[in-house]
Amino acid sequence: MARSDFGGQALLEGVLMRGRFALGVAMRHPDGSIVGAQEQLDSILHRNRFARAPFFRGLVVLYETLVVGTRWLMRSGSVQAQADGAELGRGAMALTLVITLVLAVGLFVLLPLFVAGATTSALANSQALVQHLLEGLIRVVVFVGYLLLVSRSAEIRRTFQYHGAEHMTIHALEHDDPLDVEHVRGYPTAHPRCGTEFLVIFIILSILMFSLLAGQSLVVAIVGRILLIPVIASLAYELLRIGARYRERWWIRWLFLPGIWLQSITTRQPEDSMIEVAIASMQEALAANGETAPSGSYDPPRRHLAEQAPTARLDPEPVTAAREADPASDQLVR
Repeated sequence: MARSDFGGQALLEGVLMRGRFALGVAMRHPDGSIVGAQEQLDSILHRNRFARAPFFRGLVVLYETLVVGTRWLMRSGSVQAQADGAELGRGAMALTLVITLVLAVGLFVLLPLFVAGATTSALANSQALVQHLLEGLIRVVVFVGYLLLVSRSAEIRRTFQYHGAEHMTIHALEHDDPLDVEHVRGYPTAHPRCGTEFLVIFIILSILMFSLLAGQSLVVAIVGRILLIPVIASLAYELLRIGARYRERWWIRWLFLPGIWLQSITTRQPEDSMIEVAIASMQEALAANGETAPSGSYDPPRRHLAEQAPTARLDPEPVTAAREADPASDQLVR
């Protein structure tokens, strides 16, 4: 398996690392220890014969990021809540996921439409074009403003530090360096496959593709934008892969600079203890995918997470050698 087949995301006091066939998770328990778990990626979408096909693979990764990733994000919150004797149930997790999706669509897709429409309602000529351009500008402002706002929270800043630790650990793996705090610390917190870059590409594409709906009725504009979301996401994912593969070319680096700049908001330099958690997560993911860490790597002591995620498989079947990977990564580094 190509080392670039691993991506991940930050959790609350933890990190999730995702390989081609399984994921690994590590979290800092409230008692100070590290807990880890593994889960096979075997949803209907993942098992589909088109799961690795261009454009369709973007939807698979999007599903796993939204559903599986959000479930583990909620689970990490449940682990942290144990310090107060509380725990999130399945119903609370499902409700949180639905609310998150509704808010995301409303805030980043529909709100700019309504604001732009109200602002340009007095214009007669070229109103549709002006409204569309204003909508795109509002979408960018809302996105950047949202990131700046949430980054002021102490809890979010710690999550952004784990985000940086995740990126740095993946960098070390891709360069086949030992996974230990010293080697991981030498890498940047930004990564070309970061989900932040994916969102930047998504916003730019949405400005272009939503122009197809300029001048339509409000109902058509709303329904059309919602239906175009998976199409735009698929295109954005393919462009992200291309950008990561050819990042050594100066003009590609220049085109993707906005994503790197925004990662200065969504990532922070982590503490050594956070890097240790990211390494533990990668060790779990490597083991779950039948891979081994580079020689000399550190394997942090940890205990298995109790049966808290109903679909988690803590002892997955070994990955066979017959599963060959595409040299280009399918994983987002969030």
